Amino acid sequence: MKETDREAVATAVQRVAGMLQRPDQLDKVEQYRRREARKKASVEARLKAAIQSQLDGVRTGLSQLHNALNDVKDVQQSLADVSKDWRQSINTIESLKDVKDAVVRHSQLAAAVENLKNIFSVPEIVRETQDLIEQGALLQAHRKLMDLECSRDGLMYEQYRMDSGNTRDMTLIHSYFGSTQGLSDELAKQLWMVLQRSLVTVRRDPTLLVSVIRIIEREEKIDRRILDRKKQTSFVPPGRPKNWKEKMFEILDRTVTTRIEGTQADTRESDKMWLVRHLEIIRKYVLDDLIVAKNLMVQCFPPHYEIFRNLLSMYQQALSTRMQELAAEDLEANEIVSLLTWVLNTYTSAEMMGNAELAPEVDVSILEPLLSPDVVSQLLDTYMSTLTSNIIAWLRKALETDKKDWIKETEPEADQDGYYQTTLPAIVFQMFEQNLQVAAQISEDLKTKVLVLCLQQMNSFLSRYKEEAQSYKEEHLRDRQHPHCYVQYVIAAINNCQTFKESIVSLKRKYLRSEMEEGVTLSQPSVDGILDAIAQEGCSSLLEEVFLDLEQHLSELMTRKWLLGSNAVDIICVTVEDYFSDFAKIKKPYKKGFGEDADGHCDTIVAIAEVIKLTDPSLLYLEVSTLVSKYPDIRDEHIGALLAMRGDTSRDLKQTIIETLEQGPTQANPNYVPIFKEIMVPSLNVAKLLK
Repeated sequence: MKETDREAVATAVQRVAGMLQRPDQLDKVEQYRRREARKKASVEARLKAAIQSQLDGVRTGLSQLHNALNDVKDVQQSLADVSKDWRQSINTIESLKDVKDAVVRHSQLAAAVENLKNIFSVPEIVRETQDLIEQGALLQAHRKLMDLECSRDGLMYEQYRMDSGNTRDMTLIHSYFGSTQGLSDELAKQLWMVLQRSLVTVRRDPTLLVSVIRIIEREEKIDRRILDRKKQTSFVPPGRPKNWKEKMFEILDRTVTTRIEGTQADTRESDKMWLVRHLEIIRKYVLDDLIVAKNLMVQCFPPHYEIFRNLLSMYQQALSTRMQELAAEDLEANEIVSLLTWVLNTYTSAEMMGNAELAPEVDVSILEPLLSPDVVSQLLDTYMSTLTSNIIAWLRKALETDKKDWIKETEPEADQDGYYQTTLPAIVFQMFEQNLQVAAQISEDLKTKVLVLCLQQMNSFLSRYKEEAQSYKEEHLRDRQHPHCYVQYVIAAINNCQTFKESIVSLKRKYLRSEMEEGVTLSQPSVDGILDAIAQEGCSSLLEEVFLDLEQHLSELMTRKWLLGSNAVDIICVTVEDYFSDFAKIKKPYKKGFGEDADGHCDTIVAIAEVIKLTDPSLLYLEVSTLVSKYPDIRDEHIGALLAMRGDTSRDLKQTIIETLEQGPTQANPNYVPIFKEIMVPSLNVAKLLK
């Protein structure tokens, strides 16, 4: 208490100090004293009221406890009296067993009397129920069926209660109501028929579908009630539980499966496009069905059935099963593409599961794949293997077709710029283009694999192309009169090489992402190398053809026949001009030597002619030295042959000129392209000039 008093005094001092901080506040001391006195009186009054209330409560509680104690004593005495009476009445209770049995029999008889009307009218109710089922009045039929089952189950339950071991009476009741189970089965068949056609029924007669669902819901409630009673009595009527809701979903699942499987109208033998048609019908049916289910069927089913979610799951499972069955068949390459395109792209596109009318219930980002990655991988491997075989066969056929053109009597076609060409590059790359377009529909990865495959097969194909071109040349050399357009088709083959190059670059630019181009480009140099080799051999063959035609006339030069007068030079010029009119139809860069550098070669001929036509032998050394300085790759045998052609140069002079030129420095132009190093000098002697 002392501590409390000290705290109270301290609090009072603090409050007084707060009220008397300025001198002018001293005038209000009396006012403050009266206010504090009023507050004190008010607090004391509340304390007195609270204490009085608590005292009243304690007094009341004590009084109630006293009364409770008296009540407990009374109850204790009463229980003692009851116990005494119960011990005295045991013998009396045992003597009432007959009364108990009579009560049970009375209860059974009461139930029998209560159901007597129904019992006598069972045959009539059965007939009415059968008629209602046949008329399609399913709700009314189910109501009467419920009445029959209720009467049967009630009687059987009472019999079970009285004597559960009496199977004879139970069998008698069950036999009397034997038609009830048949009616139940018949009604169930009608329900399942409606459910099998639910997607049609919900559009034409949704009331019928609602009636079916109401019947199923009634049966579910009865099942639950009977199962609850089973826990207490162990009694279950025959045919229960029916589980019609579970069977309903089984029916719907079988219906969906049958609908998916039944869409295949054709086979490969009857229609090459059977799979495309099959998949398109599946797409249309599934999309239409799900839209109907989302917009109409959900209105006919209770929300807890989650009918759309369940139907979606059924369709997914049925589709997955069907796609796996198709994948297991021996599919052709184009059929594998159709299947994978549908599974990987069409299925989740706006044309099917991604359709706006199915949103937001269907989220394509969480849909399970129809085919496992392993199955997809196996299909892709099979496709690549089949495609490889097909490409090899297609390329072989294309080459055989092109070879038939080589022996035609007519010239090959020319492009818009007048360059000879055959259809081989167009056929090959059209085939590549088609396969790449197909692969691109499936995935970027497959597209890249197909492009790599095309380039790889291009290598092998060009090797065969090179061999066939060589065989074509050898066949021509055995009889140079055939084929008639040999030169033109060799030119076309050379131009094809350039077309192949350009087409490969175009193909890669179109179908290859930039980040992957470096890896695939590694195979390009080998292709370019083979093409350059084919073109180079073709150019060599053309030059060889020219010199074979000129060989006889060239051999006449520097002979007596030529000195006496010959038209060999005219024939050479006409022949070269004729050939070079064809060579002008060779594409760049393979045209080099056939047109672009012709002026440079003509200058060389002019320079050599200056040496030959020189009339003053004293200037011969100067003219030859000028020629050597201009063409530093000219050799001694070239100079010797040139001087021999003049016919007026002595051996000593020729030797002097050669030795002098060998001693002088020769500085080649950095941009000089050697010409003479590839020119062979045949043996030339005076005897030839005497022929």
